[in-house]
Amino acid sequence: MATWKPAYLIHGDDHGRIAERRAGLRARAEAESGAGGLEVIEGDESTPENVGLALSAMTFAIGRRFVVVDGAERWRQADVEAHVVPALANLAPDTTVAFFAREDGRAKIPAALPKAVRKAGGDVVEQATVKTRELPRWVQAEAQRLGIELELPAAQVLVAQVGDRQQRLLRELEKLALERGPGAKLIAEDVTDAAADSAEIQVWGLVDALVARDRRTVFRSFLELREQGEAVGRLIPLMARRLREVLAIADRLEAGESPAQVKASAKGSPWALDRRIKEARGTDPEALRKALETLADLELQTRGIGDLSEDTLAIRALGRMAAAH
Repeated sequence: MATWKPAYLIHGDDHGRIAERRAGLRARAEAESGAGGLEVIEGDESTPENVGLALSAMTFAIGRRFVVVDGAERWRQADVEAHVVPALANLAPDTTVAFFAREDGRAKIPAALPKAVRKAGGDVVEQATVKTRELPRWVQAEAQRLGIELELPAAQVLVAQVGDRQQRLLRELEKLALERGPGAKLIAEDVTDAAADSAEIQVWGLVDALVARDRRTVFRSFLELREQGEAVGRLIPLMARRLREVLAIADRLEAGESPAQVKASAKGSPWALDRRIKEARGTDPEALRKALETLADLELQTRGIGDLSEDTLAIRALGRMAAAH
């Protein structure tokens, strides 16, 4: 059974990580005390006054009582001092309260809240987004926490492949830790071979649709990537790299090489190479070159030139590429 502190405060501007921590704590709390032992205070009900009343109320529940509170970033200092601080000072010994605050801009937790949580014997954890230039060092530290070691170039490669989302980086590190085992030391080549970029995998499907002139799938794949937060500026080089791979194979086949010769010298899994070869045999190398030129133009246009949005420019470019193949 878990050892619980009286109070927790998880705050910061890494909203995704905060959501993960909240979900994890709720799952552990329900596993220990059941749904009846968990109370969630959120939305308009999440006020210092309501929280203070809830923490001070008597309960007839058996076992530990858990109170999860969202929205502490909206509270005022005076209200926290008047209602939450006294409640934390007199918290029942079988109660655990967890405050979650998704900070952004001016929305910050009042200084009285972390002070009161610590005074009650609780933990305060800040989940802050890491600046892009600091991500490789952060990746190294997280890898060490998971029991593996990444050289700095390996950490830089991971950030380049996966992007700057810390949750994604953590998932890739967890996969590497499971695959390689405790104590593994990874260099850049190891990460290049092992770390799969989920966005890149989806881009493969988008490029497959481009080569097949399947406009409907092209647009759907692009919009799905955008909905999950992928930037157009990041998708363009991913698409270009995948198109160049198909073009390189198409050029070799046009020059007289056999598929077996291509497979013998090209990198990648046999399944992926078979697919690239099939695509290359069914397309025109000149059309692929035109598609790459269109991507290069799109990259320039999305740097603030013109009045159209990035999405409009990208959809128009994808439509031309799909028609050109």
